[in-house]
Amino acid sequence: MYSIVDIETTGNGIKGNKITEISIFIFDGHEIVDEFTSLVNPQSEIPYFITRLTGIDNDMVRDAPTLDEIAEDILKITENTIFVAHSVNFDYNVIKNELKLLGLDFIRKKLCTVRLSRKLLPGYHSYSLGKLCSSLNIPLTDRHRARGDAHATTLLFKKLLRADGAAQVFKTFLNARSQEATLPSALPKEAFEKLPTAPGVYYFKNGKGKIIYVGKAINIKKRVLSHFYDKSSKEIALCQATADIDFELSGSELLALLMESEAIKHHYPEFNRAQKRKIQPYGIFSYEDRNGIMHLAFNKLKMAPNSVLTLYGPTDCRLFIEEICKSFRLCPKYCHLQENVKSCNHYRLESCDGICREEEDIALYNEKVQLALHHIKAQKEDFVIKEKGRNPEEQAFVLVKNSTYMGYGFIGGEETITADHELETFLVQQNNTLETESIIKSYISKNPGKIMVLKSEHQGS
Repeated sequence: MYSIVDIETTGNGIKGNKITEISIFIFDGHEIVDEFTSLVNPQSEIPYFITRLTGIDNDMVRDAPTLDEIAEDILKITENTIFVAHSVNFDYNVIKNELKLLGLDFIRKKLCTVRLSRKLLPGYHSYSLGKLCSSLNIPLTDRHRARGDAHATTLLFKKLLRADGAAQVFKTFLNARSQEATLPSALPKEAFEKLPTAPGVYYFKNGKGKIIYVGKAINIKKRVLSHFYDKSSKEIALCQATADIDFELSGSELLALLMESEAIKHHYPEFNRAQKRKIQPYGIFSYEDRNGIMHLAFNKLKMAPNSVLTLYGPTDCRLFIEEICKSFRLCPKYCHLQENVKSCNHYRLESCDGICREEEDIALYNEKVQLALHHIKAQKEDFVIKEKGRNPEEQAFVLVKNSTYMGYGFIGGEETITADHELETFLVQQNNTLETESIIKSYISKNPGKIMVLKSEHQGS
């Protein structure tokens, strides 16, 4: 026995979604044997855009029963039935969450008519209920009202039961291990099955092939599956929009993290929140003014001539220069920590020996600036991180030059590297960002033995 269900809601995400109408047809495989349809008072405002879509407004539901008044009817009529809906996870999870708030458990086997249609009726451009019913000449009245959509879904389900190969497909879909009820309705099972159980980056794509989410994992398949079990509103919306999943192997978590960061900034996916903002790089540089006094300053990297250090934000630059001022007894005015002042009076720094008051020799002051610059440059390192490749014969590496992330690469087992510069033949160049710096610094602190320091250009030959 099947309970074929459709609901209308307030549209506030899964957990904030309140049912405004529910329709349940009990179908024995041949005919409808029972029905339960009711408006529901959600005890909250129905947004205007929902009223425009469904026609259900606040006045219509004001005198309708609340969910707790009809909860027992829902439980009773669906008892010992298989729960069927078009994009079943949405309807099922909203009902389950609503009943859970009332202290009631709702557990039913599920079937999705979208997934069944894709399997048994392949080749259609769209599997939305409206377009599928139009293509199959299934009458659909009162679109976006629960009874109209539930009745059309019942007629579609009847057709699916009689399609070629239906018996085996239904048996597979109802198998608890098949994961068919778990996968997003628009995602072919084959797309999930091809995912590896190895480290890498995965890409959720919508029906137009656009990347809508990028993630990384030690085990791609296991991590992707966890998205489907996550019942947060964001994850359910992501899964509803997913029609394909692609991936790239990385060989290690470090490479996966770096690849993920680059992909998010390149594709700017709709469902990625972290790392989407583009961080402006700033450069610290020096110059000599008309009086022969050397200054330390910072500006956006493209406007910083011969930058000696790259940081990611004015605050980081000021804090760094403050420490340099303190360590080398430099003047806050000539380090641009104070502007438009005759002489410095920085509230945190008392390091100035009087260059701004003409009490210190310019040559001696400039010598201190040169020592500071040498110190900054000496902090830079060139190193390689060695990691596992994508297969046992391959080795991966991450290249950092002048403390700047240059990219990563993979070297096949048949290749021989005799000099450091030969690594660049295999290098996939990448952007150095605040995220990549953080990833690499974290990795170094945990894996110091995997770092191979190279001789930097500024150290000489």
